[in-house]
Amino acid sequence: MSNSIADKKPGDVSILLCGQAGQGIQTVEHLLMRILKSSGYCLFTGKEYMSRVRGGMNSTSIRISGSPVSAPSNRIDILVPLDKGGVSHVSCMLTSNTVVIGEKDSCGGEIPNGVALLDVPFSKIAAETGNKVYSNTVAVGALLFLLGLELEPNLHHIGEFFSGKPDDVVKKNLEAAGKGYASLAGTGTARLQMEFKSSPDVKEQLLLSGAEAVSLGALAGGCNFISSYPMSPSTGVLSFLAQHGSEFGIVVEQAEDEIAAINMAIGAWYAGARAMVTTSGGGFALMTEGLSLAGMLESPLVIHLAQRPGPATGLPTRTEQGDLEFALYGGHGEFPRIIFAPGTLEEGFTLAHRAFSVADKYQVPVIILTDQFFMDSCCNTPVFKLDDVDREKHFTGTSAGYRRYEMAANGISPRGIPGLGDGLVCVDSDEHDQEGHITENSVMRTMMVDKRLKKLESSMDDFIPPRLFETGSSNNLIVCWGSALSAVREAVEILGRDDTAVLHFSQVFPLDAALVREHFSKAEKTILVEGNATGQFGRILKGCTGVDFHGRILRYNGLSFASDELAAKINSCLQEGK
Repeated sequence: MSNSIADKKPGDVSILLCGQAGQGIQTVEHLLMRILKSSGYCLFTGKEYMSRVRGGMNSTSIRISGSPVSAPSNRIDILVPLDKGGVSHVSCMLTSNTVVIGEKDSCGGEIPNGVALLDVPFSKIAAETGNKVYSNTVAVGALLFLLGLELEPNLHHIGEFFSGKPDDVVKKNLEAAGKGYASLAGTGTARLQMEFKSSPDVKEQLLLSGAEAVSLGALAGGCNFISSYPMSPSTGVLSFLAQHGSEFGIVVEQAEDEIAAINMAIGAWYAGARAMVTTSGGGFALMTEGLSLAGMLESPLVIHLAQRPGPATGLPTRTEQGDLEFALYGGHGEFPRIIFAPGTLEEGFTLAHRAFSVADKYQVPVIILTDQFFMDSCCNTPVFKLDDVDREKHFTGTSAGYRRYEMAANGISPRGIPGLGDGLVCVDSDEHDQEGHITENSVMRTMMVDKRLKKLESSMDDFIPPRLFETGSSNNLIVCWGSALSAVREAVEILGRDDTAVLHFSQVFPLDAALVREHFSKAEKTILVEGNATGQFGRILKGCTGVDFHGRILRYNGLSFASDELAAKINSCLQEGK
């Protein structure tokens, strides 16, 4: 084995697993994450996969560190190709410091000169154990040895993972892991000495995906009804809430289509429930008439929109921040809405429960914008705090003569629930008067439009300001929103510049124009980073506040930002004009 890994003392270790769909890459990932977290290491995993059940070529990256890490890196320290073609799939990321653990017979011809190969016959060892299906568990054992972890104390994790299988399957997997470990342990292979230290605090932290963080936030916010039609990458939220629906008293409805799903959710809010739908771009396109209906009815509504590259089917299993303007302008007519875009797992949790509170309070649709990268990536995070969870119900009992759309200075009419009092709760998709009856009176029309739009101004009482991350001055300002935060922050850390700050928006609409202009006025150079081709958030900022950018870094190839690659691009932008 090359000494490049044995002698390396990195701030983190980057492992990449690559193979066909159905080969068990996720098994290796889940087992390694359980074992490494229990050992006190911080973790991040991200995925890129093709839209197929079997075949193709997928990869999962795992970063191991002694401090929190939540972004991918283009550096590969250890590559584990589980199938022929795996090395070629990521060849552009290989360096002379990369070590490949794989079968020489299947991947040897793909390995570039200067890249070390550890020949571990996964398939042969698995077949000797009883079935080639155990190849992934053999790989787990080999990786445990290479990472300097002991086998015996961690076998119980493997047993627990397969505990739902027959006893013989559990036994064979334990045996396969042991043989994988021994395949390197007896060869004199040097082990990687991880310079960074583990921490006992990590053992008590949560290990979650973005989908799970949003789902837990919805539960904290009192969600008790979800109606959706499955669509990647949003389905994880539907699956999680369905899995735990009976525990938390949630009505879960897999609707026949997205149109039915959003109309069910509006009906549930009308009846007093707290409802959400979860979808992706194509599904949201079908929901826009229902979104407009919620605007006219002044109905609360929570929509989780997990973005993926379009148009049309696009790249259904890849990532992009391409639906921001669609979320802002979708639906016919003019009506207020609020849009959140979490950048961390903690924000995924807090913004999800906040969405229910804000939707209920202001009687408007609230959209939570995530993307495939955020939904499918996973890392450790401190236990979420429940101190600021607001589950106050903003509806009222009604009396005779109740008027659903009574004029109010702040635009927020008292919201009644059918059966909660003596009043009639009349709503209509046509323009209506204060009682909720259809009207074509032009004066009333103007009053109703003004009343609805007034709620946008009122909602600024609950505005979430952008967060400024700085270590010195803000001479240079890197602006991002949503899931780009983790890669941007790490990229700036890599550059080590104390004159460069990060401004992150987790509420992307409505915006506080004066506050934005204040941040920009302090910067000599501003750079926008977002995952789309046209700089959508930049356009929204300019339209709302008048600010513009000196440079833009846009990514729209279906892959997430990598912190090391992004650092180089930011540095190049900062050097321009000097």
